[in-house]
Amino acid sequence: MKAGIITVILLIISNFFMTAAWYGNLKLKEMHISTDWPLILVILASWGVAFIEYFFMIPANNIGSRINGGPFSLMQLKIIQEAISLTVFTVISVTVFNSEALQWNHIVAFGLIIGAVFFAFLK
Repeated sequence: MKAGIITVILLIISNFFMTAAWYGNLKLKEMHISTDWPLILVILASWGVAFIEYFFMIPANNIGSRINGGPFSLMQLKIIQEAISLTVFTVISVTVFNSEALQWNHIVAFGLIIGAVFFAFLK
C-alpha cells in the first residue's frame, strides 16, 4: 500500500513538471516573456523542465512496478499515469490559462477515464 501511495504522489509531481514543459512555453508567450525567443530556445527550456520530470517519473515507475516488487502491473501504471496527467493538465489549464473553461463534456470524459482506471484493476 505504501509503495502505491508513493508512486501516485511521485506521478502527480512529475506530471506538474511535464505539463509545465509541454505547455509552459505557451503561457510565457501569452505573458509576452518569450515572444522573441527562437523555437530552439523554447525547446531547450522545455527539455530542461522535462529533465526534472524524470527525477520523479522514473522512481515512480520503479517503486510502483510489480517487476520491482511494487503493487502495479505496467498497464495499471500507465493508465494511472494518464489519469493523473489529464487531471493535472485540467487543473493547470483552468487555473493558469484563464481562457479555458471546464465544460460538461470534459466532466464526462473524466468519468470515462476513471472508468478506464477501474477496468484496468479488474481481474
